[in-house]
Amino acid sequence: MDSDDLATLGYRQRLHRGLGGFSSFAAGFSYISILTGMFQLFGLGYGFGGPLIFWAWLLVFAGQFCVALVFAELSARFPIAGSVYQWSKRISGRGGAWMAGWTMLVGSLVSVAAVTMAMQVVLPQLWSGFDVFENDTHNAVFLGTVCIALTTLINALGVKVMTKVNNIGVAAELLGVAVVLVLLAVHAVRGPQVVATTQGAGPGTPGWEVLGYGAPLLMAAIMPAWVMFGFDTAGSLAEETRNPRKRTPVALLQALGAAGIAGALLLLFALMATRTLDLEKLGTAGLPYILQTVLGSTMGKIILLDVAIAVFICTLAIQTATIRIAFSMARDNKLPFGEKLSHVTDTRQSPVAPAIVSGLVAAAILIVNVGNPHIFTIVTSVAIAIVYAAYLLVTVPVLRRRLGGWPHDRGGTGLFTMGRAAGMIVNGLAVAYGLFMTVDLLWPRQDVYGEGGYAWGGVVSFVGVAVLGGAYYLLVQRHKSDQVAGEHLLVTDDAGSGKTGGTGDLETQHADG
Repeated sequence: MDSDDLATLGYRQRLHRGLGGFSSFAAGFSYISILTGMFQLFGLGYGFGGPLIFWAWLLVFAGQFCVALVFAELSARFPIAGSVYQWSKRISGRGGAWMAGWTMLVGSLVSVAAVTMAMQVVLPQLWSGFDVFENDTHNAVFLGTVCIALTTLINALGVKVMTKVNNIGVAAELLGVAVVLVLLAVHAVRGPQVVATTQGAGPGTPGWEVLGYGAPLLMAAIMPAWVMFGFDTAGSLAEETRNPRKRTPVALLQALGAAGIAGALLLLFALMATRTLDLEKLGTAGLPYILQTVLGSTMGKIILLDVAIAVFICTLAIQTATIRIAFSMARDNKLPFGEKLSHVTDTRQSPVAPAIVSGLVAAAILIVNVGNPHIFTIVTSVAIAIVYAAYLLVTVPVLRRRLGGWPHDRGGTGLFTMGRAAGMIVNGLAVAYGLFMTVDLLWPRQDVYGEGGYAWGGVVSFVGVAVLGGAYYLLVQRHKSDQVAGEHLLVTDDAGSGKTGGTGDLETQHADG
């Protein structure tokens, strides 16, 4: 049984285990949320690279798929809430695991706040009543805060309610993506060769003298990098998924695969159908402008309504993943007030306290930045850079472990595996890609972060988060013992007392029975 599998790691089954294959896939797909990312960021990427944005998307998709393949192997062997934190714990060690969990937790909290600002791009176009404040930044913060309040309520009601809402939302987004693709394809005014043009992007871009067209390509890559992450959410929900060893790796790869392919087609068809390829126009007006001009006002608003649903579901999924990371760390006594944060009610069978706390923190991130005109760029860039760092804290230790033969169960248990040679190559590419994109995201370009001090906003914030986390670990967490919170502690029959499970390879424990 799945609960017996969890017991091999020393945890009692407390969360509700009822998620099927589609629900697991939907959690990762809705976190990525193609419609949300495209409507929020298409203009940013196109303004930097023009049609090169298509190739930038493929570059990021290939790199992230290497990361996803590594995560798929881990999720099959460690089917437990917390994804990045738990994987690093089993592969790396206490310090590495805590920093991986800390960076992923902070990155996820900031991501909850960042994604809600897409509501400002969508809702006022649907109805002028959503323009509550004349100042766009103030209005974005207001709409985002309301969105966070609603997702917090749903998550607090439990995983059953969250799953139903999320599944309906994902179905609506999948349908919306399919409709948009068909409509753009039939309204095409040029062929796919449009992606072989640059429309003037390049000359004048920082780094052009050295990198040529590589410079605008790297800047355009920031857009898909801001979209294609969070596919590990299926791993975070593994403890609530039926038969997670088989379903979670598949769901994780399906979520990224579906999002990556759909996103590439959406970019291609949008470029084929748009009435103008002007860098300034599309860089400012983005995908909403293309749909409005190509499909007309009525159909455009119907699509915008679907996008609004996608933004809401994306926020819900990101907060759900955030809650599981906080819950998993708190259960291991790795966060303050661990007993309370990891408490699972018998009626909801879901952690309520992390839902409330994550909602309050995400809303606070928006509110304290309400007067910052660069709020979207800085908050989003910090969130993604931190998540990329968290991914590296997993892929790097796994690569090191592969040199010693990990995973040790190749072909023995039927768990997902890439094999030794392919695993080394893919894992190496995942690490190289992660390092490359982290530098690309944090490079303080004025074209990305704005002029003056704002150019360093993302870098300073990232360093500050890392330093604070490291200081807290060295001063507090390093001296704490590894102890599972009481209600989650597995009581062994022979000892009659609580004992935590080992931190060795789960595939070895599984093979040994």
